[in-house]
Order: sequence, then structure tokens, then C-alpha cells
Amino acid sequence: MFNRHDEHPFVPVAGGFYFTRFAEPLAASRPEKRMDALLILLIALVIDLLLGEPPRYIHPVVWMGKLISLMERINVGKSRPAQFAYGMVITLFLAGLFTAAAFFILYYSEILHPAVYVIIGALLLKSTFSLKELRNVALRVKSFLLSEKRDELNHELRSLVSRDTDNLSQPLLVSAAVESVAESICDSFVAPLFYFLFFGIPGAIAYRAVNTLDSMIGYHGKYEYLGKFASKLDDFLNYLPARLTALLLVLASFATGRGARAPWQVVLSEHSKTESPNAGWTIAAVAGALDVQLQKEGHYTLGKAGTPLIPETIDASLQLAQITALAWVVVCFTAGGTYLVLTA
Repeated sequence: MFNRHDEHPFVPVAGGFYFTRFAEPLAASRPEKRMDALLILLIALVIDLLLGEPPRYIHPVVWMGKLISLMERINVGKSRPAQFAYGMVITLFLAGLFTAAAFFILYYSEILHPAVYVIIGALLLKSTFSLKELRNVALRVKSFLLSEKRDELNHELRSLVSRDTDNLSQPLLVSAAVESVAESICDSFVAPLFYFLFFGIPGAIAYRAVNTLDSMIGYHGKYEYLGKFASKLDDFLNYLPARLTALLLVLASFATGRGARAPWQVVLSEHSKTESPNAGWTIAAVAGALDVQLQKEGHYTLGKAGTPLIPETIDASLQLAQITALAWVVVCFTAGGTYLVLTA
């Protein structure tokens, strides 16, 4: 499992099932390295569930955010083409910088010792996804709703959604939290592991960089053109993961006894109501599964108001998200194990 392969004619992209340096065929990758990928994934999941997020000063995503904030302050003029071009530079530079850093950190860590390679790989992979923190934030939102601590609630929701929550009613606040859970199970879990499966840890890091850029500058208004390239690239990268996540959410609905027909019908009929080509898929799936109406005022309304939106609805959305995450983990290990057996 931990065998070195310094004699191999190509350098692996650490921690994935598909890795080459000079476009080697997939079968050229060694079984020991594919086993390492499964071990890295397992350790990363255990770290997330037991420890949660690493300290901010060593969290790669925090570093991404600081660098984005620094670079976006540079004044490149107010013209739309200049803003768009600079936004493209920021996106490609940031994604390339962190992806290359991950590649070389993993490469040289393997030279130190194969076990170091696995541990560092797990830590880097963990930084690209988060289940425990998503649950913790959503539960804090629920707690502040129940205790009517509006200032704390607004502060917490700002870490989940971009909308102004100051004057929202309780149902709309619950809706914001539930929508965020629906989107985040894709952005913060399914999608990073999707790119890990195909492109290793550098692929997961690259996805996280683009997604972070989109979350910080991919909006209308001040960042309309600065963030347009990052936003479109994020849409492209999430195209398959969002639809996969919607399917998993429908299956999660069935597993919890809520049935699969209603969420699937809402997904098919209403996923296009959101401006994002991807967000509507997961939000619609959760709305249909919970028989609720999820709404962002002035933008979209998904689902039917069969059940009122109350703080406990957040618990139900987390249940769906957790089952979805578990199903995706099973898929990842099954795919990796099958590939390992077939190419042994």
C-alpha cells in the first residue's frame, strides 16, 4: 500500500484513481497507489467527522479567501472588458497556484515517506470538503431561530447565504438555511470528491479554488464582471455533480420513507427556476422531499407549501444531506474498489 515507485516513468497526481504525468493509460497506475487513494479518502472522512475544520491559520480555503480579497482590491479600471479580463486572471492564477502547490507538496511528501504522503494527502483532501461544519452551522441557525436571537442568527446566516436576512420572516429564514444545506451538500461534499475520483487531490483543490472564487466574487452588482468568469467556470464544474446530488437526494428521500416520486417531479419541473443552472436541482429535490416551498424573494419559488417551514425543517434537510453523503461515500469506495479489482 505504501510502496514507493520512484522508478516509475511518470509522477502520479497523488490521491486519485486516475493520475498520469505524460498521459499514461489508466491501467499503468499501480494497485498500491490506487489503494493509497482509498486510504486517503477514508482518513479524510474520519478527520472531518471527528475533528471538523482545521485551524484557520492553516486552512487552505482560508488562504484562498485572503488571497482573493487581496487581489480583488487592485483597481484595474471600471470598464467591463478590463474587469472581466482581470477576473479571469485571478481565477486561473489562484486555481493554478493552489493546484500546483498541492501537487508538489504531495510529490515531495512521498519522497520523505509513503506514510507522510498518505497523511498529508488526507489533510489536503479534507480541506476541500466539510460535512461536520455544515451540520454545526445549520444547527446553530436553528438554535438562534428558536431562541429568537436575531443578531446572532443574521451573523450565522451570512456564512451560508448571500441574501440580506435582516427583514426576513421566520419561514424565509428557515428557507434560506434549508436551501443552503441543499446546495452545500453538492458544493461542499459531492463535487470535491467527484473531482478527487477523476483527478486526484489536485483536482479537488482546483474545484475548491474555483468554488471559493464564485462564492466571494461571483455575484451581480459590485463584482458583476470581475467574477463572471469564475461564476461560469463554477457552473461548468458543478454541472454533473449537481445533477448527481439531486438524484442522491431523491434516493435519500425514498430511504427516509418520504418517497421518491414527489421530489423527482419537483426536480424535473422546477429545477430551471433558479438563475444558477445547477442550484435549482438540489434545492428542488429537497423542497419536493420535505413537501415545502423554498423561496428567495424576488428570484424564485420552488416546491409547494404542503408543510410549514419551521426550525425543525432544518433537521429534516440535514437528515437528507447526511444520507446523501453516506450514499456518495459508498459510491466512491465501490467505484474505487471495483477499479482496483478489475485492473489488479
